[in-house]
Amino acid sequence: MFVGHYGVAFAVKTQRNKIPLWVLFVAVQLLDFLWAPFVLLGIEKVRFVPGITATNALDLYYMPYTHSLLGALFWSAVAFAIYKIGWRNIASNSAALLVGFAVFSHWLLDLIVHRPDLAIYDDTLKVGFGLWNYRGIEFVLEIGILLFGAVLYLKRNGAIARKIGIIIFVAALVLIQTSNTFVRRPPSSDRGFAITALIFYTVFAIIAFLLERRRPIPS
Repeated sequence: MFVGHYGVAFAVKTQRNKIPLWVLFVAVQLLDFLWAPFVLLGIEKVRFVPGITATNALDLYYMPYTHSLLGALFWSAVAFAIYKIGWRNIASNSAALLVGFAVFSHWLLDLIVHRPDLAIYDDTLKVGFGLWNYRGIEFVLEIGILLFGAVLYLKRNGAIARKIGIIIFVAALVLIQTSNTFVRRPPSSDRGFAITALIFYTVFAIIAFLLERRRPIPS
């Protein structure tokens, strides 16, 4: 799962809960934001095995700290606390819970597509429904989640959303996912893959921030 995670970010954001879209973009990818430096530091492991799934060559054989069920619940609780403290002037408990849910949604969506490489705790009892083995179905699901979330976002946040910008951004995400699913070549190294992922996640969060930045009122 890649751009489908952002469908959750779009769907969660409302004018009522006041959660910045960029915060939700970070939240839904927080496990991967942590996974990338953990791979670079050798704390978690990935290797590339061509044909391991129909969609990609990722053998995510050791990632107990970010992508185990226990790890995902821990980081969701951390995100709840950080948002509640950092945005204490505007953050309700329900908004902070939504941020925590956005973090945990990453694990739930990964559970659908991953092969059995998601541990329940530590590096044991690994689960995954394996939808990556069905490229077309996985692609439709991923794009469907993204588009559903984007439509909800545009309906709920008309007063602050730069609609044309959001539509262009979502279209770009669809194109990136299309390339990622049907064209992409296997990564050259685990470090290169981790760095590339970190760059993409950061750029997407910055774009989300810019798309919601309020225009100055003309004097």
